[in-house]
Formats: sequence, C-alpha cells, structure tokens
Amino acid sequence: MNSVKQRMPRLLDWLDEREPDVVCLQETKLADDAFTTLLGKELAGRAYETALYGEVQWNGVALLSKVGIEDVVTGVAGAPGFPNPEARAVAATCGGIRIHSLYVPNGRAPDSDHYVYKLAWLKALRDVVAAGPAEQIVCGDMNIAPADADVFDPAAFVGSTHVTAPEREALAALLATGLHDVVRDRWPTERVFSYWDYRAGMFHQDLGMRIDLVLASDPVAERVKAAWIDRKARKGTGPSDHAPVIIDLDVAPDGDIGPVVPPPSNPRGARKRTTKLPQNR
Repeated sequence: MNSVKQRMPRLLDWLDEREPDVVCLQETKLADDAFTTLLGKELAGRAYETALYGEVQWNGVALLSKVGIEDVVTGVAGAPGFPNPEARAVAATCGGIRIHSLYVPNGRAPDSDHYVYKLAWLKALRDVVAAGPAEQIVCGDMNIAPADADVFDPAAFVGSTHVTAPEREALAALLATGLHDVVRDRWPTERVFSYWDYRAGMFHQDLGMRIDLVLASDPVAERVKAAWIDRKARKGTGPSDHAPVIIDLDVAPDGDIGPVVPPPSNPRGARKRTTKLPQNR
C-alpha cells in the first residue's frame, strides 16, 4: 500500500472493481484503531471482516475477508525484532485456508544488521509455516526476487539486497515446506513484475521486480485457475509503487488472463549497457 491513508480512494475503487473474497495488505502505516476509524465502515459496508496488525508510522499488515476470519495471529512466533517486534505479519483462517499476509524486512544492505534481521525473520517464518495446516497461502511483499528472471536487469542489482544468494536460499527453504510460487508456475517464462520504483520512469519502461509473491500449498495450488498482476492498479494518479497480485481459486471470473494486465505498452528490452537503479545514479 505504501500508506493505506494515502491510497484509500484507490483501494476502495479497486475493491469495488475486483470484488476479491480475501485481500492481504502490506505497509499500511496505520495503527489498528486508526485503520478502523479510517476504513471500518467502508469495509463493513462491503461485507469485509478484518484482522489487523499495525503501527503508527511504519510497516503494518492487514487481512480483509468476506469468507470469515478465524484464529487470528499477529507476528511470527520466534522471529526477532529490530530491536522491538515490528508489525510485519498477520495470519488467519479464511474460508478454510490458513492465510499469512507478510511484509518481509527489506534488508537495506547486504551484511547490515537489518539484513541479518531479515534472514533470521525468514527462518522463523519458515518454521511457522512448516508447522501449519495442509491448506496454506503465504503471500505479500517478500522483498526477494526469486530468480534473475524476476528483475529487469540482474547486473543492475549487483551489490544490492533482494537478489543475494542467502535471501534466495531463505525463500527456497520456505518453498521447501511444500509451497508453490503460483504466478511463476502459471507463467514460467514470461516477463512478470509487481514493483516499479517511482523514479526515472521505471514503471513506463517496465523496469521492475517481482517481489510480491503468492505461495500456496499443494491442495490450494491445485485449485488455482488464474494468477496475474493487476498492473492497471499501478497506473494513474497517486498509486502505490507495487501492483496487486490476484489469484483465482476454482473459478476465474475474467478467464485465465495474465501474466500482467494490461501488458506494458513500451517495455525496454535488453541493452548492451546496464540500466542503473535510480538510487545509484
């Protein structure tokens, strides 16, 4: 969301357009009481129950559900803080599926204290998921691109977080609990991004990353009928820098569309010169 307060009109319009049964939000940047004051009536009027774990200014996650919310747990058991616990995870059972809405620590810089924190946090998450029920979805802003194909130019990310071997190994360990990266499974060779920096025209050139993931256990993955990035939600005035990832189970109202809807009209192809990240220019 990059602030639910800033995106409130867009969020409500998106809910009305897509009508999802379950919504996982990250980086809400609102304490729970403020979230309820801002959105409680609007969400209730759309038949959503909520499970919240927020902070006054940073982080924050939420689950919205039309199919029930049971056994809510905030945080990740055994995970470290930085130095105190941060609002980065909320889990609940919705429609019989255990769903985790996650905002994984960024890591900031390889070998920094925050990077060490990120890896330890992911290890604790892996242990929680491994002990969970058969039907699970683990999703959100994972702050890891699973492979080089998930960034616009691997050379541009050398020395940066999100692509290092230890981060990808931590994600692989999570997947090894029996989860499937459902978007990549659906679109194994396609160019698919979910995040584009606000700066330097990165979105319009399709210079992005795929770091927002939906990971599903076997029984849930078998029910996937469509898996795609709602790029339309990243367009226009005042969007988040991330786009929603949409997964349809059992029935796909819009058909088996994707991987990115609508597709970028002017993507930058491969070039001999590496494109630098905006922060490195």
